[in-house]
Amino acid sequence: MKNQTLTRAELFEDVHNELGLPRQECASIVERTLDLVIESLEKGETVKLSGFGVFQVRDKSARVGRNPKTGKSAPIDPRRVISFRASQIMKARVDAGAGKALGK
Repeated sequence: MKNQTLTRAELFEDVHNELGLPRQECASIVERTLDLVIESLEKGETVKLSGFGVFQVRDKSARVGRNPKTGKSAPIDPRRVISFRASQIMKARVDAGAGKALGK
């Protein structure tokens, strides 16, 4: 299976091809959608996209970690992380697509 990455430019182009709107307008729509997701996450809000999944911000507390090379303890600062939980619909589609890609 070839490892490919979908870029923003390809996403703009796909939306343009699907909707037939001008490329610049499609780029603006996609960019604004991504901006809204980011802005909501910055505020600590959960973003639920039905049929796609849920993005959540979690606060991780400070802890002591270990440097894997040296084995020395090192403090890890508290931070916020983004987690994503795929919907059952997305999981099923990805699983079905994996079967096709593997020739099953």
